[in-house]
Amino acid sequence: MPRGQRKYNDEFKNTIVELYNHGKSLSELSSEYGISKSTISGWLKKAKPINIDNKGTTITVEEYQAMLKKMARLEEENEILKKAMAIFEKE
Repeated sequence: MPRGQRKYNDEFKNTIVELYNHGKSLSELSSEYGISKSTISGWLKKAKPINIDNKGTTITVEEYQAMLKKMARLEEENEILKKAMAIFEKE
């Protein structure tokens, strides 16, 4: 970890996001908790809900990115299994 960089747990990050959503400004949160505005902005961006259908279903950017990673991993596993099946079919 780079020098001077702190690690914050998810509960703390969610608390800061909730405080912002309930009216605290970025400047207030930054000075009160000693966190840079850019760090808080990143947390807000990750926690911002994304509408995924007309039924009102939402997910966060962080959840969406996790889904994309999982989908890529599953597609890779699927390709490996297809190649393995082709090998076994030849034998």
